[in-house]
Amino acid sequence: MSDAVFNAYSRYYNLLYKDKDYVAEAEYIADLLKRFGVSGKRILEFGSGTGKHGRLLAERGYDVLGIERSSEMFAHAEAAPGFSCQQADICTVHLGQSFDAVISLFHVVSYQTTNEAVLAVFARAAEHLQTGGLFVFDVWYSPAVYAHKPEVRVKRMADEAIEITRIAEPVLNPNENRVDVNYTIFALDLASGSVDTLTETHPMRHFSLPELNLLAQMNGFEVIGTEEFLTGSRPSENTWGACLVMKRT
Repeated sequence: MSDAVFNAYSRYYNLLYKDKDYVAEAEYIADLLKRFGVSGKRILEFGSGTGKHGRLLAERGYDVLGIERSSEMFAHAEAAPGFSCQQADICTVHLGQSFDAVISLFHVVSYQTTNEAVLAVFARAAEHLQTGGLFVFDVWYSPAVYAHKPEVRVKRMADEAIEITRIAEPVLNPNENRVDVNYTIFALDLASGSVDTLTETHPMRHFSLPELNLLAQMNGFEVIGTEEFLTGSRPSENTWGACLVMKRT
């Protein structure tokens, strides 16, 4: 996915996801790390966006370094005690440091649609982890994609200055394990009445558990946890977001 798409999308990102429960998600990740035995506090976040997860985890005592490729997302990522951010590509970043955990949330791994990109992200995660450190991430889950098939959806959000309507039209590419989500965004300026229109495509890869287990083995990881993101339930054909916990061996 191009930087230009994410840079345009970032203009309305926080408003589009103001209903997202970042607090619950940060609490879930903190609990997950404790449940799987991470006692250290150094976290590397791949695809940190505007920094909301990172700042919330910092409030819980973690020292979080975010990595974000989009210049516009990076510009909106405010530093806070315990949270900082660098602009870089998670496929190529080399920090020369090791962390207790690498996390990648909100389907960032699913944005890696080529085998080369997926392998690069796994390799970078392994490179920045101590032995026994955890790689925690969520992805679109193939059984749910095939059982229910993504549908056209409309989302509307507003604040005191702007009203946004987003239309998502998915196109399935079953031979590539990929869904291309075509977005049309209408942003109405409530003061002037002018409308800004954006069109963009978000290619999203979905994964099966055997595929993820193979990726783990190829990159020096052991899968130690698989569950539905946020609920902790066993993954099923109703699970759109699967959370994987992998240990560096």
